Parts: sequence; C-alpha cells; structure tokens
Amino acid sequence: MDTSQFRLMQIMLSSQEGGAETFFEKLCLALADAGIRQYVVMEPNPRREALLTAHPLVQVKLIRFRGLREIPGRIRIARHARQIKPSLMLIWMDRAVKRAPRGYCPVVARLGGYYGLDRYRGCDRLIGNTPDIVEYFLKSGIPAERAVCIPNFGDIAPGSASRDQSRRMIRASMGIPDHHHLLLALGRLHSAKAHDTLIRAIVPIPDVSVMIAGEGPLRAELEAMTGELGVAERVHLLGWRSDIADLFAAADISVFPSRFEPFGNVVVESWAQQVPLIAARSVGPAWLVDDGVDGLLFDIDHVAQLTECIQAMIAQPDLAQRLVEAGRDKLRRCFSQEAIVERYIELFDDVMEKACTG
Repeated sequence: MDTSQFRLMQIMLSSQEGGAETFFEKLCLALADAGIRQYVVMEPNPRREALLTAHPLVQVKLIRFRGLREIPGRIRIARHARQIKPSLMLIWMDRAVKRAPRGYCPVVARLGGYYGLDRYRGCDRLIGNTPDIVEYFLKSGIPAERAVCIPNFGDIAPGSASRDQSRRMIRASMGIPDHHHLLLALGRLHSAKAHDTLIRAIVPIPDVSVMIAGEGPLRAELEAMTGELGVAERVHLLGWRSDIADLFAAADISVFPSRFEPFGNVVVESWAQQVPLIAARSVGPAWLVDDGVDGLLFDIDHVAQLTECIQAMIAQPDLAQRLVEAGRDKLRRCFSQEAIVERYIELFDDVMEKACTG
C-alpha cells in the first residue's frame, strides 16, 4: 500500500469508555504509527480527542448526534466525507453504521459482538474479532468472501514509571500490605463482567487484595457486597483508569471472570504485560487461552474453582512463570500490534482492489 496517498475515515460515535472504544483508540494510533493518515469522526470525549490528535497523522472531527442534533449531524458527517475524499471508511458499532454516509468509498465495519446485521449488509467487508463472531456472520447470511476474522492486539501504552516504581506507587496509594497478593480485574461494573464472582472467590483467601478498574451501574451493589462479605478493606473499586500499564505492574495475577465475552482484550493485554492470567470459560477467553499452558480457566460463575485457581497460582510461582512465558510467545506469534496492523492493511488493500476491479 502507498500510505502517502491512502486516507482512512474512521467513524466512532460512542463517547463512553469501554472495551470497543479502547481498542478503537489503540488501533487508530497503531495505524498512524504505520503511516496511515486518518480522519476520525467521533462524538466529543476530551480525553480521547487529546490522545488521538497528539499524533500528526490523525485529524479529529467532532459531531454530536441524538435528539435535535441528529439531522445537522448527518449533514455534517456527509460534508466531511465529501471534503476528505476517503480511500476507505472504517465504522464501529451500530451508532456509526446507522449514520455513515454511503457512496463515497468502500465501507468496512468492525464488530466485536453479535449485533443485528441488517444495517451492515451493504458494507464491503465485516470484521469480527473472533472466529465465533465470523461464524455468526455466515449463519446470518453474510457471504464468506465478505467476512474476515482479525483479532485485537494486546499491546498497551507504557506505564508512567519503571515496573518496580509503578508497583510501589500503586500499592502504596491503596495501602496494600506487603504480604498481600494483589489481583487485577478490568471491565465495566456490569453483570456480564462477573466482578461479584471474583469478590466471593477471595473471601477464604485472607492474604489477597483486589483492584477492579472500571465504572458502571453496579458500583453501589458491589460496594455493599464487599461489606456484607467482610472484604471491603481488600477490594478496591478504582473507577475508570487510563494508567492500565501501571496497574498491571502492581498486580501479581490478572483475573477475567466475565460471564459473556466475545473476545476479551484483558487476555491479550495480560500476556503483553507478562502478568499470569485466570479467566472464565466465556467464548472469547475459551478460544484464546490454552488452559494450563498460557492461562488458567474456570467454569463461568464457579466461585470455588476460581478460588482454587488463585490459590494454585499463589502456591506455585513456577506455574505462574510458565503461563507468562507461554502467553508472551502466543502474543508475539498471533496477537502483537505489528501482526494485527499488518492484517488490517492487507484487508484495506484487498477491499480497495476489489472495489476498483468491480
């Protein structure tokens, strides 16, 4: 691909903080590092705007939708497409596919879940980030030549200090005792993420503390649960955090207890940060993790199994180290930033070539 002539228009119309939004940010910057000039249409989010516009190859166009802003927003987004003359458009989730202007260039949609596909059928290509999602495309009538699996990569921005400094800083900020093993869980405070399972699992392990980084509707319920179970001093609800590398540096074990997870960014991020992983057998982690080789798996909602996995990881440091080394190797082979960005660029080339010959 001649990146000097290629212009990618991305549309992300969620101002929230979540897994899809986080990967969108990571992919934007990774593509820019690979020389791809991008024009990002998104709803206002000051942190996200500052992050993306810091790269010289990324321009951000802010548009508000919903309510009385809907029609002006659609007019503006079409005007941006006419002015930018994109080579290709990459759209994210339902909010974008509903409003993406058509007829300007090939359109590729990236889906990280099992969305209704009626609005996506006119796209030139659908990307699913797991084989199961691509299988869902095919069963829903999407032709095989228009469906492709490209997983997420696990690389994240480096921490604010060295690993040892970050570890001391984070633990001191929460008053974690030196003898406590510290677990990290990432994800919205939502029932799908099963943070309640993790909280229950640490009750019989007195020398374990937990950091839960995320925000959501279950905060009050989870806070009440920690009090009822007598673990309030050992469970730290951190809210949404951007210092993910620092949190990984402070953690001894990464735990991903989700009941429903099509992919599971935390899995590949744990491998990238070289922190031993325990995950529930939801669809994504069950596909990614080779149980006992690069992580430990437990049955969804099985509190006792999760407790046993935590205890095994603590009691067997050699096991933890083997899991870390195998995860790092799988990441390098299959889920590194370099490998995934290359697959996106190959897809863009293929879509544009077929659009030209068609």
